[in-house]
Parts: sequence; structure tokens; C-alpha cells
Amino acid sequence: MANTDRTRDAGPQQGGGRTDRHFFLVAGEPSGDMLGASLMEALAGELGGAVRFSGIGGEHMRAQGMDSLFPLSEMAVMGPVAIARRIVPLLRRIRQTAEAAIASDAEALVIIDSPEFTHRVARRVRARRPSMKIINYVSPTVWAWRPGRAKAMRGYVDHVLAVFPFEPAVMAELDGPPCSYVGHPLAARIDQLRGTGQAALSPPVLVVLPGSRVSEVSRLMAPFGETVARAKARLPDLRVILPAVSSVRRLIETEVKTWDVQPEIVGGEAAKLAAFHAATAALAASGTVSLELALARVPMVIGYRVEPLMVLFRFLLRLHSVVMANLILGRNAIPELLQEKCIPDLLTAALLPLLTDTPQRRAQISALEEVADKVRTSEQPPTNAARQVLALTGKPAP
Repeated sequence: MANTDRTRDAGPQQGGGRTDRHFFLVAGEPSGDMLGASLMEALAGELGGAVRFSGIGGEHMRAQGMDSLFPLSEMAVMGPVAIARRIVPLLRRIRQTAEAAIASDAEALVIIDSPEFTHRVARRVRARRPSMKIINYVSPTVWAWRPGRAKAMRGYVDHVLAVFPFEPAVMAELDGPPCSYVGHPLAARIDQLRGTGQAALSPPVLVVLPGSRVSEVSRLMAPFGETVARAKARLPDLRVILPAVSSVRRLIETEVKTWDVQPEIVGGEAAKLAAFHAATAALAASGTVSLELALARVPMVIGYRVEPLMVLFRFLLRLHSVVMANLILGRNAIPELLQEKCIPDLLTAALLPLLTDTPQRRAQISALEEVADKVRTSEQPPTNAARQVLALTGKPAP
């Protein structure tokens, strides 16, 4: 539990010669809340607890001592359509957050991911309080689309803390702010995630991961179910495990009733990790789980479908891939079948070679080892991030 001094925001706390440092952190969604909480814990560790936090966060940041200005759920809006529908209350919260940061005695503003929210806050703070250091934890995907954002960020971001190893070079190429790689949160779990490799070949085990959002599951369960059926027809002893997050488990249980092959549905992080360790291969939605699988050295095929409106955005993408492991490698080692290609014929053709001892499977495992080497950091990512924040404010830990 966090020191109770960190729940207050009434000026420097002093006692026994101690003066608390103060940082204003702004997260915009649950993943940012987890990152922010880890950063807070690391900062407290570096500073011996002599630190206070204020800003916007969720349950994890609150557990580390932050009294959020308002519930994080109000800002956790994804996609241009959803944002447009709530633009008035969102703008009001942006103004409120910026005003609080400007009025605080915090030495730095740390904005965490969610650029549609956090960067608007940062621009307002820079305009009204230009001396306040502004640090962006998690680079916007300028390497994917709208690269002009990188140069624009120089006007209101002093430094970017990147979670992918290729991002500092991209930011420099695009004339963005200074950028340092501090490590992806999953880098702290590389050894824990590492799978059993060839040990799971007989009988083969297929892990199916259709996503963590209702929209993803709704679009992927049908093609994934037919792909599982075709794989089972070719490999009768195939075992199928489907880890389901709680938010979509009921939907998955409903959808899976239409499948010809019934998977073992499991829940919870421990069960998912056990499935990874048992896996011969995986069929997964695009997203963070693909990087988890890569670090677990589980060969995979990625399938994904998005809403029709979002299809238009792919013409703006600068990417050779949407799979993080492929982006880290700089080449497409993992098959990805998107939109009209996310069909059972193509998914099955890509998946079957990964379920037996084939050159394709061995080549992908080798590539995944390379991903792990590129992502690994000498220190834990939150520690790296905390030390960068302290260095950037010009006041390293005592």
C-alpha cells in the first residue's frame, strides 16, 4: 500500500527534513493506469517514498496513492466514432485536467498513452505553464500513421519514453522530440512467459485467442471456429484451449456453442500462462496478446477484422505489418490475415504447418527468440522509466 502522504496534494510535505517530490500523471485508459501505477511505484522506490502524485488514473494508480480528479472510465473511449459522440464532456474533462496541472506545484507532467486525450492536456499546459517539464510515456504510433504528429510534438513534449525498441530511431527520423527506449511492460515477464517450445508437439495443443473486446470476439469467433474444425480434422488428437478474459467470457461461451469442436475455456492470468506453456501454436487476434505469445515463443497465426469504417484507415497506414513482433523484427515472420483474408481457408493453411515439426515452425520459433532479445532490458521497464523521469527533471534520486 502506498504511503498516505502520496494521497495529498496540498504542497510539499516536510517532516524530519523530508521534502516530497510531486509529479502530475495523466492516464486515459486501463492499460495506461497499469503503466502509471508501475511508474509511481518505481518513483517511490527511487525516492524512498518522498513523493506525491496527482492527476488522472484508475484503480491501480489509486492503489499507489493518487486521488484521481475524476473516474478514468470517463476517458476510456476508443475509436473516432465513439469519441465524436462524447466530444463535449471529453473536452470539459481535458480543460479540467489541464487547469489542475497548471495550478499544481508538480515539477513535471507525465502523460501516459491515449494521445487523443493526454496530448490535448499537454498542449494546454505548455501554453499556460511553459516551464513545466512534459514527458510522454508510450509513443503515439507515428510509425504507423499520421507521421506529422511526431514533429508537432516537439512543441509540447520534452521527451518520449518508448516501449518498443524501434521507436527512438523512428522518432528521430520524423524530427520528433528526444526519445528513449525504457522497455515494454511485458519485458519484465520474458522469463515467466517463455514457453516449452518443441515439448508440446505430441499431442499438439492449439491456443485460440479471439480478443478481449466484444467487437473483436463478435467478428472472429466464426472464422476461428471453422479453422479449429479444419485443423482438428487433419490432426484428430489436437487439443484446443481458449483463454477468455472475464469481460467477454459470456459472449465466447455463447458463440462457441456453434463450433463443431468444443475448446477448453479457461479464465484468469495463471490459466492463460499455463496454456501458453502447453501450446504448440496459437490462433490469435491482433493486439498485445500477440507480443505475449511472441515472448512465450509460441508460433502463431494472427487473424483480425475491424468495423467497415475502420477499413478506410488502412490506406493511411505506413506499416508492413500490424503485428508488434513483426514490427520489432523489421520483417513479417508471423503470418497475419486481415479483413477479407481472415477466412478459414487461409487461416488453416497458415496454421497447420505450425502444429507439427516443420521448417515453418522452426523458423518462427527462431524469429521469436530474436524478438525476446530485442525487447529485453537490463533493468525492469518501470525502473528505467522512473530514472528517466528523474533525470529529465534534473533532480536524480538521492
